[in-house]
Amino acid sequence: MQLLNILLLSGVGIKIAQFVAALSLLILLHEFGHFFFARLFKTRVEKFYLFFDFLFPFPSVLNFSLFKKKSGDTEYGLGWFPLGGYVKIAGMVDESMDKEQLEQPAQPWEFRSKKAWQRLLIMLGGIIVNVVLAIFIYALVLFVYGEKKLPLAQMKDGIFVADSIGYKLGFQTGDRIISINGKPLRYFDEVMPELLYAQTVKLERDGKELNLNMPVNFVEQLIDNKSRQIFMSRIPTVVGAVAEGSGAALKKEDRITGINEIETPYFDQIRPTLDSLKGREVSLHIIRDNAPLTLTAQVSDTGTLGFIPQEPSAQLLEKMGVYQYDIRKYGFLEAFPAGVDMAIDKLSFYAKQFKLIFNPKTGAYKGVGGFAAMTNIFPDYWDWYVFWSITAFLSIVLAFMNLLPIPGLDGGYVMFLLFEMISGRKVSDRVMEKATAVGLVLLLVLMVYANGMDIFRIFKG
Repeated sequence: MQLLNILLLSGVGIKIAQFVAALSLLILLHEFGHFFFARLFKTRVEKFYLFFDFLFPFPSVLNFSLFKKKSGDTEYGLGWFPLGGYVKIAGMVDESMDKEQLEQPAQPWEFRSKKAWQRLLIMLGGIIVNVVLAIFIYALVLFVYGEKKLPLAQMKDGIFVADSIGYKLGFQTGDRIISINGKPLRYFDEVMPELLYAQTVKLERDGKELNLNMPVNFVEQLIDNKSRQIFMSRIPTVVGAVAEGSGAALKKEDRITGINEIETPYFDQIRPTLDSLKGREVSLHIIRDNAPLTLTAQVSDTGTLGFIPQEPSAQLLEKMGVYQYDIRKYGFLEAFPAGVDMAIDKLSFYAKQFKLIFNPKTGAYKGVGGFAAMTNIFPDYWDWYVFWSITAFLSIVLAFMNLLPIPGLDGGYVMFLLFEMISGRKVSDRVMEKATAVGLVLLLVLMVYANGMDIFRIFKG
């Protein structure tokens, strides 16, 4: 019990809690989408489950639930296998593979008795809800928090290269990024998403423009190096805490701007400067309460001053005059069209990422992951803005993945229904059964591969 409490309070526990909460919400609402349209068209729903009450994708193996309750024609329950969820709709070939029901004459309340367009909406119900949910969450996030972005024009002294990959690619701290693939960029947070598909990057260095050619396997390099952010905005050196007995009369929120005659307006300049002054007494030029001040301090033999730096917030950076952020607030009604635009933007971003996986030269297939990879998307602290932003993105991902034309997924059923609506010929239940069986096996293989990659990365370290 003590171990469980430690886990729940740890960073890992917080990550897991966020992932489980987001996944459960998305599954419930996705399945509710199917349930809603089924009931709308008077189709019987026999089961509504969060998680599977069998060993997916084997419907006859380990059949039991953690909780179940029947209300009307529907059994509501919580399964034991936390891979997804499902609704069992009468008269439909699905993951339950209930062949006995399909051998009986079709009944008016069954899925197979409904018109093609009604069946199409039933199958698209989960995807529709996921998209609407993402738009709704993005709209509320914009309404509550607004948008705060750092314009590249504000970064007059360029970027900070925070990863060795950046240097290998030819970037240097101080570079100003102008465009990627000929597309001018306005904000700093656009850089990394655009860089994933980049062929050329135009930048300014020491007043001169130059082009860098990006390798086709850039994504593979990021994955192999476990890199997420190779660039950061340059920030000043701000004191967070001073070690006892450090000998430096520094205080919290002091900003170090220079050492002796060397200007150090940014934190990335502090380390090499102190390394060159080990064991020496120096003059520290700081700003305290908006006023310049010079202190005398002793640099240790290891090149430290005895303080812990803090990462300044956007508000503090603005107060210090380092950067001015573009801030936009949204009214309640104004937030919803903006939420639509954001959902479309995130869908386009994910579709481009997905496309990279099918090009072996990019090495993006190495980044495929399962539950552990999705859990690691969340931070090891609880922040409602971050939680809802990630949940909205996962809702977009779930909608996209379910629309793939793989039998067993919603997209597979949609594919057969579109064929029926165009050709006027209904696909036989026998063909649907075989296609679904093949699709479920394929999904199992993909699931094993994705989670196997997670395990491989854990042991690889």
